[in-house]
Amino acid sequence: MARIQQILSQKQEQRLELRPKMLQSLHLLSLPILELEMHMKHELITNPMLEMQEEDDSRETESDHKEESESRETELEIDTEIVAESKDPELKETIDEAKELSEILDTWNDYHSDERTSYREAPEEVDHENTLRIQEDKKQEYRDQLDRFNLNEDEYDFATDLIDTANAHGFLAEDFDIHELAAEYGIEPDRADEIHQIVLHLDPAGITARSIPECLMAQLSIEQMDNPILTGIIQEDFCDLIHRRYQNIASKYRITVEAVLEFKEEISVLDPKPGLRLVANETNYMVPDVIIKKIDNDYELIINDSFMPNIIISRRYRDIIKSMGRDKDALNYVRSKINSAKFLIKSMYMRNRTLERVTRSIIQHQRQFFYNETGILEPLTYSTIAAELQVNESTISRVVRSKYADTPFGVMCLKDFFTSTAGKDKNYDAVSRQLVERNIREMIEEEDKRKPISDQDIANILKERGISVSRRVIAKYREGLGILNSRLRRKEG
Repeated sequence: MARIQQILSQKQEQRLELRPKMLQSLHLLSLPILELEMHMKHELITNPMLEMQEEDDSRETESDHKEESESRETELEIDTEIVAESKDPELKETIDEAKELSEILDTWNDYHSDERTSYREAPEEVDHENTLRIQEDKKQEYRDQLDRFNLNEDEYDFATDLIDTANAHGFLAEDFDIHELAAEYGIEPDRADEIHQIVLHLDPAGITARSIPECLMAQLSIEQMDNPILTGIIQEDFCDLIHRRYQNIASKYRITVEAVLEFKEEISVLDPKPGLRLVANETNYMVPDVIIKKIDNDYELIINDSFMPNIIISRRYRDIIKSMGRDKDALNYVRSKINSAKFLIKSMYMRNRTLERVTRSIIQHQRQFFYNETGILEPLTYSTIAAELQVNESTISRVVRSKYADTPFGVMCLKDFFTSTAGKDKNYDAVSRQLVERNIREMIEEEDKRKPISDQDIANILKERGISVSRRVIAKYREGLGILNSRLRRKEG
């Protein structure tokens, strides 16, 4: 009989754990301007040490500065009196930290005011209503799931052709001949059925079905597929079910009407129109986080702070501190809120500074686009910018994600300036995705609509132009541009 033994051992390992403050800083770095505004206003609500400076208060004249200076001297005297009365070192430390917060806020508001003024005084070419309408491409994400399967180029093209042919609800025509389409790609009928099943079971399941029963069957779990009554109702008795002929179903399977209703409930959670889940969300309007202006032969940056409120230390903070007296827990609470506010403002400054540095680096690496105005982007990765700025790649990802720049060429997502290598040119230099997409768009615009060019034709033409790109890459980029395949683009007559 084996004996149970207890073994005590030590193991040393390295793990990177981010502290809450660091996580907060990274979160602020990733927020676009409108979400950042909401975050700041939430902080004003939850932090009693802060309040928003009224718009009229921020328009200061010379006399206002004098009054403010006198007010600060008075505040200093009051603070000294509070400390003198209490002789409490913790209270003194709390007031010192409050003064430091006040100085930090003054510096931030000055910086923030400069940026806001620059934005408002930008040249007339800046369209302050130039917001970009974007739609999330869920269909491309759906297609990307095919990368998990070992499909060759013909099989991949066949699968994407099926997806493109499906209507808005996700269905193929009931008489659609999958085998006939497969023959165009040189795929045998049995293999075509296997690929169709792969597509049917992507997420969301049921897309490219030819009927509602086929769509619902694709959404069943393994356990549900083992239930012959459930699968029978879907495949053979669906009309009786939707027309509430429950007694017919109960008699056929020798079950009660109550049991039929339970099966109906199970079927009702399935989606009869899965294609609608790939339809783009309602259009969103994106406000640019940074303005890029060409002045003479160089580019200037303006961080868009126009939506951010000016923040000052609450005028009630002395009353709060006085009312707490010698309550240590209350003083610790006040100090925690003061430190939270200080860290927030410092993180805000670092966010803007990092956004500026990354944007300047992008401009320098995309000189063809900005300085030569060719409209062509060079291959550029996060790692290139990260190495140059000596930060982590994830930092670059957070900076450019969901942030937009108002450029002389329109509003663009910063992420779009990073483009992968699509292939090689005749000199074996890297060719960007954007260059290949531009060629694809131009060729398809100029094609004979009665005999549209195929993805292989495009690949062959690019090769003649000295750009080597595979047909599968062409298909993927064409789909990303929202262009149908050659068969669906063909026009009769």
